[in-house]
Amino acid sequence: MGNYTKQDILNLVEEEDVEFIRLQFTDVFGTFKNIAITSSQLEKALDNKIVFDGAAIDGFVQIEESDMYLHPDLNTFTIFPWRPQQGKVARLICDVYRSNGEPFEGDSRQILKRAVERAKNMGYEFYVGPECEFFLYHMDNEGQPTNITTEKASYFEIGPVDFGENARRDMVLTLEEMGFEVLASYHEKAPAQHEIDFRYDKALNTADNIMTFKMAVKTIARRHGLHATFMPKPRIEHHGSGMHTHMSLFKDGKNVFDDPQGEMGLSKEAYYFIGGLLKHCKAITAIANPLVNSYKRLTSGYDAPRYIAWSENNRSSLIRIPFARGVGSRIELRSPDPSANPYLMFAVCLEAGLDGIKNKILPPKLIRRNIFTMTEEERAAENIEAMPLNLEEALKEMKKDSMIREVLGDHIFEKYKEAKEKEWDAYTNFVTDWEVEQYLYKI
Repeated sequence: MGNYTKQDILNLVEEEDVEFIRLQFTDVFGTFKNIAITSSQLEKALDNKIVFDGAAIDGFVQIEESDMYLHPDLNTFTIFPWRPQQGKVARLICDVYRSNGEPFEGDSRQILKRAVERAKNMGYEFYVGPECEFFLYHMDNEGQPTNITTEKASYFEIGPVDFGENARRDMVLTLEEMGFEVLASYHEKAPAQHEIDFRYDKALNTADNIMTFKMAVKTIARRHGLHATFMPKPRIEHHGSGMHTHMSLFKDGKNVFDDPQGEMGLSKEAYYFIGGLLKHCKAITAIANPLVNSYKRLTSGYDAPRYIAWSENNRSSLIRIPFARGVGSRIELRSPDPSANPYLMFAVCLEAGLDGIKNKILPPKLIRRNIFTMTEEERAAENIEAMPLNLEEALKEMKKDSMIREVLGDHIFEKYKEAKEKEWDAYTNFVTDWEVEQYLYKI
């Protein structure tokens, strides 16, 4: 992220021969949108005068109130490395405003900004580090994506077994050219599955980075003749893709979760934050796992969390506390997947944790056993509850949790709920290939 003034950007565009600027924003469901302008319109854009039709975006507004304005965040200015070197293409991530100058209540980026501001008023800065997993699949003869791969690689394989090694290398180089600090990249557990980790940052920066990361990964994959998908579970027989999310709070430059004198080296605030996350985790699932397909990943046998518990360095639990302490003290939430809108997800996680701190909510006792191998009776004896089994259950939990509505606001809450209920209804009414294969010849 840069630290730019309006004049800095005007100068850069001229010096770097930038011809097109993409004004990007995110819809309620976590999809990147953009309007492209030429450099001749840049000054108008920097004066917040670019208008678009909000009625054309799912979850925004009706046709009678459709004029929306884009307010660029100057610090998000980036030149795309994959575009031509003459007549370059750059981007600015924008906030969305109404025509009366007020922030648009359906802009998910501003939902996170408000949550971050509330944390700031309590003296905290919220930092987030994601682990983004994705698949690289073949394209068909028409250039359309498939979920087919002939690769058989698993964890940490190298080429030639890892067919995606060259594409992943180019992704890393591209991301670094765009200002990312890439920590590691490697082949994940399933065939054609990959992970690229980048450095944690303040929540808003990280959410912007996730959106940029997904765009860059998809772009570079296509240049290698591959399709990159962040779909949580594209193949039933393979592990799904998650986005394990590491969270910490800082105050006056110090990690609030760290306390060398505390139990397990954690502060009371860390325990309260865990307590708040666990209290609201069922409702958060509707945001962190937003697709019908998300719940195909959250099943037994595929290393994804199914049960509500926390532990230290135990990957069978919903919340894990990595061994690192000091500046590295953090909480890892293991349920989210990369289809989530990161702005909304970070906002509800932060507010849940702050609720825990404000109300001193202590978590249940730590679970050290492998929860996957426990019997139902053993889990019941430890008061370990299950996560929502599907999108319908998650939406019911979301509707019961007043905190989620308060954080999202009435507009996004209602639009999101309505769209996801329709998605669930469409899924339940669809006749699948599995049903045809199972029943057609028998009945």
